[in-house]
Amino acid sequence: MQRVAFVVYDGFHSLDLTGPYEVFQTSGRYDCRVVAPAAGPVRSYSGLPVHAAHGLDLDPAGLDTLIVVGGHGADRAREDPALVAWVAEAAAGARRAASVCSGVLLLAATGALAGRRVTTHWGREAQLRREHPELRVDCDPIFIRDGRFWTSAGVTAGMDLALALVEDDHGRDAAHAVARELVLFLRRPGGQAQFSVPLRAARRASDPIRGVLAAVQADPGARHHIADLADAAGLSPRHLQRRFTAEIGMPPAAYVERVRVEAAARALAEGGEPVEALARRLGFGTGETLRRAFHRRLGVAPSDYRDRFRSTRENA
Repeated sequence: MQRVAFVVYDGFHSLDLTGPYEVFQTSGRYDCRVVAPAAGPVRSYSGLPVHAAHGLDLDPAGLDTLIVVGGHGADRAREDPALVAWVAEAAAGARRAASVCSGVLLLAATGALAGRRVTTHWGREAQLRREHPELRVDCDPIFIRDGRFWTSAGVTAGMDLALALVEDDHGRDAAHAVARELVLFLRRPGGQAQFSVPLRAARRASDPIRGVLAAVQADPGARHHIADLADAAGLSPRHLQRRFTAEIGMPPAAYVERVRVEAAARALAEGGEPVEALARRLGFGTGETLRRAFHRRLGVAPSDYRDRFRSTRENA
């Protein structure tokens, strides 16, 4: 039985713990333990109490896998020097270490992730980039493996991570058996962008660039060639290209496509407009162009996205 320790603290997200925990327990191959700053009841962010059988006196020697759970309390938890020290020791000695959602903040506080490619919940991306410039942050994947360190996006992504760990340990058949039992995707299609707003433009954008962002967002289907955007910003096309890319992190054309894909995703979830009509209205031109852009950005086809995210009223 491989020993897995889940680290929790006041304000953790209950599903970040219980989801992966159930995956490991369902496989029947792991000895799971819950560790907190002090043994006893720990209150989750939702108010659900969980009993941590172990405090920081638990010897991390012999630990196979460390998983740091996420939650709103992660910001305060990483200020606990005793907890950070225990996580650092456990991460150094374990065969692998992982985090779910904002648990990456606590794991990063140990210094163990320096230089690593990591992910987290899309809503924590800006904070993680700002506070840990030593990390290579990529918030599209559901989970990322970089050497012996694994990180995942938010909430249910912890279950995707746990399934991947089971598969890594015991093969596809073992992971598939767990996925079938828990009615999960063995590999969920698409990345975080299908669940979040992918257009988190830099808040510190200068006024000319902010004006371009607003114009594209206001009417995604309008003509947004580089010359048109440059005129709106009062800059030359070359100057706009340089400044926009530097401030937003992507070229103007890529931003326009992202805005259009986001608008298409909203329309697909909210109604039954045909893909061809949607493509013309949002500036894609043809349905095939929309399909290619949609799959490139979100990893799923427009029809699959509509089936997955259309409103419950539409499905009733």
